[in-house]
Amino acid sequence: MTRRTQTILYHTLPIVFWLLAGMVCALPWFTSLSLFPSPLSPIHYLPAFLTWLSVMMIHRIPRHTSAVEPAFRTALLLSIAAYWLPTVLFLILPIWGYLIYRNMFSVRILCATLIGIATIAIWIAVLNQLSVISYHFILLENLWLWSFTGSVLLAYIGSTIVRQTLRVR
Repeated sequence: MTRRTQTILYHTLPIVFWLLAGMVCALPWFTSLSLFPSPLSPIHYLPAFLTWLSVMMIHRIPRHTSAVEPAFRTALLLSIAAYWLPTVLFLILPIWGYLIYRNMFSVRILCATLIGIATIAIWIAVLNQLSVISYHFILLENLWLWSFTGSVLLAYIGSTIVRQTLRVR
């Protein structure tokens, strides 16, 4: 592959990935599929945004630094996203795997993520008891939100891999 082709792919492939993710996210606004609920609001995109933010936060941890605080923040963000999409908490496992791969995982990180999840769970329980929010835990509810979350995550992962693989040196 020539340097010119490599440079073109370096700049265009991430754009293509993000445009495809945008098309998947815009699909319910332009179609009348029964898969998506009719009153779609911008709050339905919040789990995708919070998940993308948490994965980006974990990915940007510098080498030879403590990952306890980013792991705690990631657990907080994923727990907030789990209010709308409870199955998003399963993303903690690949995040732990990534931290193990980078030799950053420890018992402190395990405790930090569990404390982050417990913090949001306690707040949701308290706000539910005070009738500020109404929350009924149904694991398979709103699974259609994974189309947004998955497309955003795949676009971020794909563009990151392309940028690291095709880096012009």
